[in-house]
Amino acid sequence: MQVGELLNAGIRRLRKGGVPDAEIDAALLLGRLLDLGRTQLLLADFAVSQEVFDRYEELLCRRLEREPLAYIIGVQEFWSLPFVVSPDVLIPRPETEFLLETILQTLAEQGAVKGPLLDLCTGSGVIAVILALELCNSMVYGVDRSIAALKIACQNSAQHKVQDRVRFFCADLFSALHPRPWFSLVVSNPPYVAQEILAGLQPEVRDYEPRLALDGGSKGLETINSIASGLDKVLLPGGWFFMEIGADQGDYVLELFKSLQKYDSVYVYKDYAGLPRVLQARLVSAHRHRIFARSLLPT
Repeated sequence: MQVGELLNAGIRRLRKGGVPDAEIDAALLLGRLLDLGRTQLLLADFAVSQEVFDRYEELLCRRLEREPLAYIIGVQEFWSLPFVVSPDVLIPRPETEFLLETILQTLAEQGAVKGPLLDLCTGSGVIAVILALELCNSMVYGVDRSIAALKIACQNSAQHKVQDRVRFFCADLFSALHPRPWFSLVVSNPPYVAQEILAGLQPEVRDYEPRLALDGGSKGLETINSIASGLDKVLLPGGWFFMEIGADQGDYVLELFKSLQKYDSVYVYKDYAGLPRVLQARLVSAHRHRIFARSLLPT
């Protein structure tokens, strides 16, 4: 069978099975086997071997079972770079690229951070790696509860040659850290999916992505609340915090961080779809905190 014929057959099968983006997925799967880009694949004019035919059939069957494409091929593009992924980590999404864009734009406007950076719930390590690439004078630490996820994160830091400036620790949030101000920037993409809606997620997410990295407990707020309660113990005065949130959590996180009275510049950014997506907060310096506290005293 010719390449074009096999590709068209794959597209028809995925369409019939109700798989979204059937044309793209069929092409990426076959291109992976033949080591051809999508354009090269469309121009290819040769017969495939029986081995390629059989292997393509296996991959199509996996996709028809709604296994995510990124897990099948083991790679996901993020920040225009390839990152290793497996069922032990969430597949990086555009929302997290928006989180990083927001961080880098804010730092460009406010001035470079001084001191190490912390990525909570690092997963595949994409945030830590991109921060190390973009902020080339910074040391970055990533923390996650999953040893399996951290193995993937280490592969990604090595692949992008930042392993000398990225360190990963297996821990539950701040439990591996001394409770003292240390970090000038803390970033997190925590589990924030409400436990109540997990069963209704699309099958690629519900049946394949790690529950540990998705399940945020009641209303998706358990990990968010835990981070808020311990953040000030490790963040330097004047240090920044950015967190990816669910589209229905903007009002809650704004109220939460404003009520703590330790932060200024508390703001929620909307993503390109117009949905609340990124919380920003800055820990006030000791001097500014004293002024703020005095302003609350009755006159």
